[in-house]
Amino acid sequence: MKVYHGSLEIVKKPAIRESNRTLDYGVGFYLTSSYEQAQSWVHRKLNATTIRQGYVNVYEYNPEVESALKILNFEAPTEQWLDFVMSNRMDRAFIHDYDIVKGPVANDRVYAAFAIYEAGLLDKSGLIAELKTYKLVNQILLHSEQALSAIKFIEAEEVRL
Repeated sequence: MKVYHGSLEIVKKPAIRESNRTLDYGVGFYLTSSYEQAQSWVHRKLNATTIRQGYVNVYEYNPEVESALKILNFEAPTEQWLDFVMSNRMDRAFIHDYDIVKGPVANDRVYAAFAIYEAGLLDKSGLIAELKTYKLVNQILLHSEQALSAIKFIEAEEVRL
């Protein structure tokens, strides 16, 4: 299966990197099975800088590696998914021990819904119901060095503004 990582650089050797901000599933290397989502991540990064070219890095994902790893898989927005995302985004001390986490990506529309939830204007069940009406793409977090062995770099496709 092909998976994608949007970046301002070509990433032939992915690494687990600390982020300067909190992310949905914690620290690690993020991928998606949606080329369009990876491309939109590149565009978002390009719009925030003076750089005018980035890359969709393409990898082959080997699911056989998963049998030796600890996996957390969210098929859809659920209360457990919401709690996990909120823990990662709101509690810098939160750490999980999963090698790979898979599930919906919280895009800009989702963040707006999260803000309404955080403000107390929407309860958890209302937020989940709202999120289930969105067409959400997936994201895959490789959270450990062992998880990185699941992917092999194929190519990088240039993206320009």
